[in-house]
Amino acid sequence: MTEVNTVENKPTDASIKRALRRAADGKAIDADEATALLAATGAQFDELLAIAGAVRDAGLREAGRPGVVTYSRKVFIPLTRLCQDRCHYCTFATVPHRLPAAFLERDEVLEIARQGAAQGCKEALFTLGDRPEERWPAARQWLDERGYDSTLDYVRACAIAVLEETGLLPHLNPGVMSWAELQRLKPVAPSMGMMLETTATRLWSEPGGPHFGSPDKEPAVRLRVLDDAGRVGVPFTTGILIGIGETPAERVDALFAMRRTAREFGHIQEVIIQNFRAKPDTAMRGMPDAELRELAATVAVGRVILGPRARLQAPPNLIDAEFSLLLRAGIDDWGGVSPVTPDHVNPERPWPQIDLLRERSAEAGFELRERLTIYPEFVRRGNEGWLDPRLAAHVSALSGEDGLAREDAEVIGRPWQEPDDAYGSGRTDLFATIDTEGRTGDRRSDFDDVYGDWDEVAAHITTEAPRRLESDVLAGLKLASTDPAKLLLPEHEDAAMALFNSDGPALDELARIADDLRRAVNGDDITYVVNRNINFTNVCYVGCRFCAFAQREKDADAYRLSVEQVADRAEQAWQDGASEVCMQGGIDPKMPVTAYADLIRAIKNRVPEMHVHAYSPMEIVTAAAKAGVPVREWLAELKEAGLGTIPGTAAEILDDDVRWVLTKGKLPASAWIDVVTNAHQLGIRSSSTMMYGHVDHPRQWLGHFRVLAGIQDVTGGFTEFVGLPFIHTNAPIYLAGIARSGPSWRENRVVHAMARVLLHGRIDNIQCSWVKLGDDGTRIMLNGGANDLGGTLMEETISRMAGSEHGSARTVAELKELAAAAGRPAVERTTTYGRR
Repeated sequence: MTEVNTVENKPTDASIKRALRRAADGKAIDADEATALLAATGAQFDELLAIAGAVRDAGLREAGRPGVVTYSRKVFIPLTRLCQDRCHYCTFATVPHRLPAAFLERDEVLEIARQGAAQGCKEALFTLGDRPEERWPAARQWLDERGYDSTLDYVRACAIAVLEETGLLPHLNPGVMSWAELQRLKPVAPSMGMMLETTATRLWSEPGGPHFGSPDKEPAVRLRVLDDAGRVGVPFTTGILIGIGETPAERVDALFAMRRTAREFGHIQEVIIQNFRAKPDTAMRGMPDAELRELAATVAVGRVILGPRARLQAPPNLIDAEFSLLLRAGIDDWGGVSPVTPDHVNPERPWPQIDLLRERSAEAGFELRERLTIYPEFVRRGNEGWLDPRLAAHVSALSGEDGLAREDAEVIGRPWQEPDDAYGSGRTDLFATIDTEGRTGDRRSDFDDVYGDWDEVAAHITTEAPRRLESDVLAGLKLASTDPAKLLLPEHEDAAMALFNSDGPALDELARIADDLRRAVNGDDITYVVNRNINFTNVCYVGCRFCAFAQREKDADAYRLSVEQVADRAEQAWQDGASEVCMQGGIDPKMPVTAYADLIRAIKNRVPEMHVHAYSPMEIVTAAAKAGVPVREWLAELKEAGLGTIPGTAAEILDDDVRWVLTKGKLPASAWIDVVTNAHQLGIRSSSTMMYGHVDHPRQWLGHFRVLAGIQDVTGGFTEFVGLPFIHTNAPIYLAGIARSGPSWRENRVVHAMARVLLHGRIDNIQCSWVKLGDDGTRIMLNGGANDLGGTLMEETISRMAGSEHGSARTVAELKELAAAAGRPAVERTTTYGRR
């Protein structure tokens, strides 16, 4: 979203001609050129439509359905007409005393869906006001009386009921959702949506604006939802509303904003260009309707900006039967059309008959085909993470090989449940052969598209030039030796930053101070744990751009371990002297939600005394979302199964500006904090980590340490801090030329020394990773603040897949030799740092 000048000069004839020429030549147009095109009239308007239509036609040919325009046969379920927003043009939202009840009852929802199924509908469009319980006590009371914590909880329950009892596919439009809420709703709906409407902040912030007084209509908030939907991997519908007071330039800005998120995440399945229609009994009843020529021009410009692969829709009941005009402008979809329910948002505008829509499309040279709520491109790629496995049977029952709807498909309820796919397949010996045979290739097979548009990713990177004043260095070293914790305070940030950028004698002195603090806290013992890593699957579609471990299901190096195989490895580890198994895996969409607790139980049944250190915060929040329960409840269930502690991995850098470059779909920093805080409060301790040396800079490291210190002050649950140098060799973000080739040795020394200094008095143990640092690097860190070697591991696949050259296992004898090289004795410990 950019600042747009609201005082605009009318485009000249020359500027329109120039923009048309560039568009006709297939060249990218900028915002000024797009704004000029909106003003095209007469022959120039016809030329614009012809260009847009040609772009659309090229996209349909590429998609394998030339000359096809689509629609979805749906029912409209107005779950609640209460809303916390106050949009000045809306007749859908109302007040409690005008309704028989705050929400439709579940049985009422199912009755609407059953009527739709009987008429051959395949989509159940859930439309509702934004979080009405935040504004209306009646809504809060209704939910409380029926045992729902929120409107979104009720939406989820109704969606499952519709799937199981009618077979219709839910499309959810509940308004603004968080990353975590999108995670919870993804398993119950093949697609979701939320209109962006506009990026003009003034229409929200200024009195008299159409969105003034509507908290969920802030453009920045809605843009965040679009991005979060992409991170979660939800096929998502969005769009703009024209004619609500925005300028042409602001309209164009919204189109570019949608293009940006579509390119970065690849999840925008459909863009709606909708024209404003004034309605009686609203604050904007006197506003003129957006003209159809204006709508057609916006559609055409949208098509040119968004490109041939975009699916573009204009609602057919709002265009006064100008079907041919909108088809000329470049649409390829008519949206949802219902033979059963009215358009509750535009009740004065009835849906056209589907036969009429088919006839008018044919007159313009198009074949009308029915689609599902999830677009065919995502149907065909559903097993790549776009579709939850519990929805796969529902979607496949209604779709053909081309991904479009089978119009003769029987619409009946089907169980919403985990598939019965067997685990224990693929390259299950990778833990061993990674050291002998290596990986099959240096990148996964979908490298070119799974991570999003690399140019858009690179645009988010921030840099900061090192700044190191001698006075700040001296001040920082003095604080490090006398009162280390003060370096986390904002008033001493310059001193802390000077130490992060230190080198030469200053760095040597910092390392000496860190080592003195280590000696005072830990003595001279270098600790280690005899453990085994068990990475139970590497199948993952999250799309972390730094990760070389994740594979697609059909990739040569992909594998899944069965529960028995995991238990076998744990038992073998116990026989070899291990006291801990560290268990983590990819976010495999086909992993049953029950498997997480089943794996722990299997290990504890086989080896009751084995400590289970398992599941990153990303695994925990994803599994809880799939199970439909709060994170705290899910953690309590895992603890009951026998979980001892959790690894504090998936932290990377706890700064979302960095995280959204590193990870396409991983949990935001707030969700990571929530998981570890809840775990600590339940008595489940964790490690803490930081992966550094990629697209980050030292000020972000300082922020990360502040977050860790803040959590520890509240919970006291961190057992150690582990510095994780970025391994670049096979990392996608490095192969794409965006990340640097890992940290320098100076940075490795700084991070470990500063971890000791900044966390002094809070986290006593600083661990260095021999897998990532090698023997020489580990020895240096042990003499610069670190006191722990980590574990024997026995197997280590994640770093080795990334290209680490330091092996995947160490014997106890080898760890003792490594400690001896640092001049200190090695002592075996437990996971929580008791002595063994």
